[in-house]
Amino acid sequence: MGIGKLKNVFKDYSSLLVPVVIVLVAVFIFIPGQLMSSKLKNYIASESISKRGKQVQSLNRSDISGSQWKVEKEYMEACAEDANQIALIAAQSTQRQLLSYKIFPKPKGISTLIFEQFGQQFRDSVDALIGRVNSCDCPTDVELQRSMQSYSSSGSYRGGRGSPGMLFKTPYGGSGDAEAAIKDALCRDKAESASVYSNPSDLSGYEFWGKREEKSGKSKKSDKFTYTGTDEAVKDCWYYQLAYWIIEDVIDTIGALNSESDSVFTSPVKRLMAVSFTTSDKRSISRKKTAGDRPSYVLTVEDGLTEPWTGRLCNDDIDVVHFNVVVVVSTKSVLPFMQQLCSAKQHKFRGFFGESQEQIFEHNQITILESNIRSIDRGDKSHSLYRYGEDAVVELDLTCEYIFNKNGYDEIKPELVKKRA
Repeated sequence: MGIGKLKNVFKDYSSLLVPVVIVLVAVFIFIPGQLMSSKLKNYIASESISKRGKQVQSLNRSDISGSQWKVEKEYMEACAEDANQIALIAAQSTQRQLLSYKIFPKPKGISTLIFEQFGQQFRDSVDALIGRVNSCDCPTDVELQRSMQSYSSSGSYRGGRGSPGMLFKTPYGGSGDAEAAIKDALCRDKAESASVYSNPSDLSGYEFWGKREEKSGKSKKSDKFTYTGTDEAVKDCWYYQLAYWIIEDVIDTIGALNSESDSVFTSPVKRLMAVSFTTSDKRSISRKKTAGDRPSYVLTVEDGLTEPWTGRLCNDDIDVVHFNVVVVVSTKSVLPFMQQLCSAKQHKFRGFFGESQEQIFEHNQITILESNIRSIDRGDKSHSLYRYGEDAVVELDLTCEYIFNKNGYDEIKPELVKKRA
């Protein structure tokens, strides 16, 4: 067929072209639509009508009991009881025995002696804590000197219980070697007779509450407690009461870990170097503790020893205090010490006025914010008189957070402290 004939055919049937196109489009749309419609009907029939309908019918057949409200009520009461119990436990965690029942919230009487008595009770209680964990310190200069004098006068010295037990006489490779052996024997004897090294002067507040030495001449600002007015004295007592509770938890942690040891050589915790409320890089860990090293409430991020990853600051419900603890531990006991420090501990409570029946509560208020581990040079001056045994040991430096529940102790918190917190 030629091209001319095709043109004639299109001309003759051009009027039919549009209807044909419409029919074709309709066919292509109608057939898939029918298929989809069929699938949709089947899905509705199986899912909505059959399954859901049966569920509705089953609900119609299971009538709700007329006493269902009682079940719901019991459930809601149980939830409320849980919430009340949690609030009660939180309050009990901060209800602790006081060092003195004569000062908070207001001093009972006008005598300044109650503040000095508080300080003496603080020191006596710290001494008792240290004794409870079978603690001692390294030999003092006086003890070393006495041993050397004894050796010099007798010309011989027999080692103590922790020494090799040899009899040293002059000459013994020279007097210097003999004196070194005597010193080592005395140091070993100390380590073997105690479970952990500690010195109360390394614990915040112990030196502050010590007796002042009266010096003649021009007066200087004392680093000991000095009565300058009731308000300041009450604040000193309050913040060092908080310090004592924290020190108690640290020493209880050491006691728990060292419970099966009677010698530093076998103890997981070898030495308590400091419990302080300043960081290690801001103080020198020595016998000369600063008197101003007392707890303070963390009201803003800048008030803390470090930025708290917990985000906790003092608010309407809790008070927050940061503290620093430094210990020498075996490398195997780093994590156990941290876990034990943050574990629940028991305490006794006889009311904030000491007249109630004694109860036993639990508290768990410590969170570790920052940790540092430092190697130890046993020949360094700060460690040379200490004997840690054969274990590999490190210096563990922790910055921690301590939480006080306000509902637990607000009734005895001094008003002047509340205003600042």
